This record gives sequence, C-alpha cells and structure tokens, in this order.
Amino acid sequence: MVTEEFAKQFAKAWAASWNSRDLDVILSHYTEDFSIETPMAVKLMPESNGIVKGKENVHAYWTIGLERIPDLHFEILDVLTGINSLTIYYINTATGRKSAENLFFNEDLKVERAFVMYS
Repeated sequence: MVTEEFAKQFAKAWAASWNSRDLDVILSHYTEDFSIETPMAVKLMPESNGIVKGKENVHAYWTIGLERIPDLHFEILDVLTGINSLTIYYINTATGRKSAENLFFNEDLKVERAFVMYS
C-alpha cells in the first residue's frame, strides 16, 4: 500500500532523478515490464500509438525526450495518494507545461504502469 509519506518521498526522489537527467537513476524506479501511456509518445514515437512497453523501449523513448528538452526541470506542485498508486502533479519549468503522472506500483513498490496527462 502506498502511504502519504511514501508518496511524498517517492515524488521528491522521482523529480530529483529526472532533474539529474541520468536515465539509469530514472529507470531504477520502474519494473522491467513497465508500460507508459502518454500523448507525448505519439509525438516522439508515432508507431507506439501512445503506449511504450518494457524498460528498453521506455529508455529509447525517454532518451528522445531528454534530447529534445535539454534544460528539462521538474518542479512538484502536488502529490496525490491512492491505494497502490500516486499522482505527481508537476510543471516542467523549461517549457512551462503542467503534467499529471499517475503511477501504479507492484508489491515491491516499483512502478509497473504509468498514465500521463498534459495541460
């Protein structure tokens, strides 16, 4: 179960990993069979139809994203807690774009699925 304390600590570590731009650190939060559903994948990897599955494919997808936004920086606006999930509401200060990332965890508290929405 995801607690409010875990959610806040995870979100802080998650944002720090993205702000470091180190894909190995970023991917350490996720399972090997992780999948992400996001409109950005349609733009960066049209063949994905918005769903990228598996750490290797996600690595390739996020590599493209990091190359396109070299000054990416996430600032957390809020963290919402679910049962086995949390939502991180944040702004990418490089683009001014707000996002909500819904993360679903397995029993080892690794992210196995994510849904992302953008403003």
